Amino acid sequence: MGNVKIVTDSTADIPYDLQRELDISVVPLKVHFGEDETYEDGVDLTADEFYKKLASTSIIPTTSQPTPYQFETEYRRLYEKEKSDIISIHLSSKLSGTFQSAYIASQTLGEDIPVSVIDSKRASYAIGVIVVEVAALANRGASKEECLARLDDLLKDTSVFFMVDTLEYLEKNGRIGKASAILGSLLKIKPILSLNEAGEVYPFEKVRGYKKAVNKIIQEFEERYGSSNIHVGISHAQAEEAANSLMSDLRNHFSIKKQVITNIGPVIGTHVGPGTISVSVTKMTNN
Repeated sequence: MGNVKIVTDSTADIPYDLQRELDISVVPLKVHFGEDETYEDGVDLTADEFYKKLASTSIIPTTSQPTPYQFETEYRRLYEKEKSDIISIHLSSKLSGTFQSAYIASQTLGEDIPVSVIDSKRASYAIGVIVVEVAALANRGASKEECLARLDDLLKDTSVFFMVDTLEYLEKNGRIGKASAILGSLLKIKPILSLNEAGEVYPFEKVRGYKKAVNKIIQEFEERYGSSNIHVGISHAQAEEAANSLMSDLRNHFSIKKQVITNIGPVIGTHVGPGTISVSVTKMTNN
């Protein structure tokens, strides 16, 4: 084991077994169904439970970030346990105040407990793929400087595209305009969405039909990654069959050395809705 500990938040959608294997600390965000029901993402509300609840209620859920105190508590726990350096990697600051909470906590601790807080500018397993790669390096005994250097490369080399079943949830949560949502529904357009360099959702390409969307994503990955060894993560919101089929298609085109299929958790699910599929890819090193 190295002397670097990796912290992320629940929106990274990293499977629990992988969290345990790589000793990744996860600080949960919250999901609120009205004023009376509050759940911690992935702690007392699983993805399956969330989507069942979403289908059975007229309440539009909302989400909230962890408090700085939650991050401070986790950083103290990790440091007091092993006196480790800490790298904390989080959901895009354009989508949530989570990064800000983590940063405030790190500043409160000051030089007493060294924490590097990173804005991934991504969401769901597009964060997860980065966190997993850095955590694997840390577990091989890499220094904080080596982990941060690898992290810098990952932030440059990681791509994400996602396809939503409906634009309704993005519109309700203010991620796209109402006019765009209505137009997309009327024309039955299923846009391929992505995150720009600032970490904001934007329409990458507009296509009609799922098959055309998949072909466009494969074409884009071929241009970006070619024959490179890659880590592929597919996160889905109650679309496991489609996720498995997509991974099979990707295996026919690319040199996939690590693959993960995971659920889109309650917080991200609140904003994208059931039926969403997200594909994240990053380059892997040779060692």
